[in-house]
Amino acid sequence: MMTPKDIERHDTDILILGTGGAGLFAALHAQQATPEGTRITIAVKGLVGKSGCTRMVQGGYNVALGGGDTVERHFMDTIEGGKWLPNQDMAWRLCEQAVVRIRELENEIGCFFDRNPDGTLHQKAFAGQTADRTVHKGDLTGIEIISRLMEQVLAQPVEKLQEHRAIGLIPDKDGSALSGVLMIDMRTGKFKLVRAKAVLMATGGGPTMYKYHTPSGDKTMDGLAMALRVGLPLRDMEMVQFHPTGLLAGEHTRMTGTVLEEGLRGAGGQLLNHAGARFMFDYDEKGERATRDVVSRGIYAQMRKNNDPEQVGVFISMGHLGPENVRKKFKGMVKRCEDCGFDLAAGKVEVVPTAHYFMGGVVVDTDTRTALEGLYVAGEDAGGAHGSNRLGGNGVANSTVYGGIAGDTMAADIANVAALRDPDEDILASELERAIHPLHQTPDLVLPLRKKLQDVMWDDVGVIRTGASMKQGLDKVAQISDELMDIGVAPDNLAFNLTWHDWLNMRSLSDISEVIAKAGLARENSRGAHYREDFPETGKMEDSYFTVAKIENGEVAVSREDVQFTIVKPGETILPEGEPETLVAAQ
Repeated sequence: MMTPKDIERHDTDILILGTGGAGLFAALHAQQATPEGTRITIAVKGLVGKSGCTRMVQGGYNVALGGGDTVERHFMDTIEGGKWLPNQDMAWRLCEQAVVRIRELENEIGCFFDRNPDGTLHQKAFAGQTADRTVHKGDLTGIEIISRLMEQVLAQPVEKLQEHRAIGLIPDKDGSALSGVLMIDMRTGKFKLVRAKAVLMATGGGPTMYKYHTPSGDKTMDGLAMALRVGLPLRDMEMVQFHPTGLLAGEHTRMTGTVLEEGLRGAGGQLLNHAGARFMFDYDEKGERATRDVVSRGIYAQMRKNNDPEQVGVFISMGHLGPENVRKKFKGMVKRCEDCGFDLAAGKVEVVPTAHYFMGGVVVDTDTRTALEGLYVAGEDAGGAHGSNRLGGNGVANSTVYGGIAGDTMAADIANVAALRDPDEDILASELERAIHPLHQTPDLVLPLRKKLQDVMWDDVGVIRTGASMKQGLDKVAQISDELMDIGVAPDNLAFNLTWHDWLNMRSLSDISEVIAKAGLARENSRGAHYREDFPETGKMEDSYFTVAKIENGEVAVSREDVQFTIVKPGETILPEGEPETLVAAQ
């Protein structure tokens, strides 16, 4: 039906996949750091500034701005919140550069954040942190950041490939570097190979293979699936973060699973079980302000105890804080709940843990470079910065910090690249055939299979896991993947053929679901977001390891690597002077 000869060829200098916080910041920094005439292209599965997850951020942006807070303190919260698994050099750079980036967001990008009466930035409390450091714009922080970034990028001479879906990373002929990216122009259904001297993958993670999930509907793990196929190592792939409070509005609405942000609990919101009693202090001395993994497990444990089909989740209650106060401070969420028939300000709203963020990702260095020359990764696609648990407010900080770093790094690196690289035509043909596979099969529905995958991942590889459940999940995922290969899509009109794209989404999700389960089986302890009932102990922090998944002989293989304590060791902390000090009372 189609051959590589049917693929349109297109050239640029810097190609950026994704237009969330990481992609847009990279575009701006690359534009500023390259000489006039450099071709910069951004490609996005949806529309610039209108898709992805950064715009959905409610809570805010973690940054140490004084008042008793320091970069060192932010760093230690990040390391301890990640249960000593983060890449410490990445975590340090995140915390240090967040201070620079928040000023850039205000003074150069034009963001307006909430302020105190004295004019300083208002910073609210978020769980798992020892200081109020979360800068915000009410509870609509992401929309503010993305809207202003979008305005800046649209004003630049940057090529925009909207509604272009990346489906394959294509190396050069000897496999030593990246040549370009194979895409589908969703508006026409035609294929396009975009060659570039440097490619940033900032497609976002998005664990939408779970029954309850928060990410944008276009997030289906495409980036990590492409990286896996091209032979790159992925770390921490068992670490799926469940946000404790996803709205439970019924199966009839996509609003189910969307986040009621952490600031509710930070402000004093209470979680109540089916009997109307608070329960989080049974699981952690910080109660509702414990880290996300702890609160999610507490809620899930209550759900299992209750086992009532009429009340699946638990309730969040804010009324004791004063309904008018809640309406003023959390206007966006109060409106969202009203739209679904709930009164967040004065009543109770049913919530459930919801798959929210992916700590795992491609192995990168602190400049966003990967093991494949010419490929860079930033944002949720990159592993390492968060370890086993991301602090609320560190996500958008991570995307914007490392997006800017990626733009600067690519601009510097392409100065030493003389010419574009010729693609490996065999791999190009293989990726093309992979994408058109369903066009040769008998047409059928994809949605029932996706719902089956979501149930499997929630039940067997979810908030609380065991070796037996994950092995069972692996078998079921393999069966689902086999079934998918027999499902076809009508090939008569590929322009905006959403069934075809549903099929491609499903392929990425099932591929990464396998990796999550295999990485979970390889971690025989419980750390952060990964909790195994058959291995409930955390293990010694000084013996910490992270998992690395990679394709070997056509199969996903998972190994372990020791965490390198490059800045601070377990049992130590760092003071603002930068000198290690043994922890005694703080432990």
